[in-house]
Amino acid sequence: MVNNRYVEIGRVALINYGPDAGKLCVIIDVLNQTSALVDGPAAITGVKRQLYNFKRLTLTPIVIPIQRGQRQSLLVKAFTEADVLNKFNASRWGRILEARKKRANASDFDRFKSAVARRRIAHVLV
Repeated sequence: MVNNRYVEIGRVALINYGPDAGKLCVIIDVLNQTSALVDGPAAITGVKRQLYNFKRLTLTPIVIPIQRGQRQSLLVKAFTEADVLNKFNASRWGRILEARKKRANASDFDRFKSAVARRRIAHVLV
């Protein structure tokens, strides 16, 4: 299968390492082969405008129509009009990340309830 997720202005990326890991950001400008200027926007995703190495970003299939070096206010407008957060959360990738987060935040009693439910299902299938 061909990879069509190119590094481009307006490409939405998921940060996979560092203090902002797991948050979405938008590529605002490409500096060189290894780094890009990204912005959350901070009001929505919590990622401030900063340089990120491409090794710390995972590109998503979502692209929003913005220009190079777009200002914060216009970026927020384009981000909300494109409904990026809902699109990502509705995707398979977003659902998997949400399930991981839910499983990681489960309490001891939640894990017990899921174990009991798995035993009931296994007992019915036998």
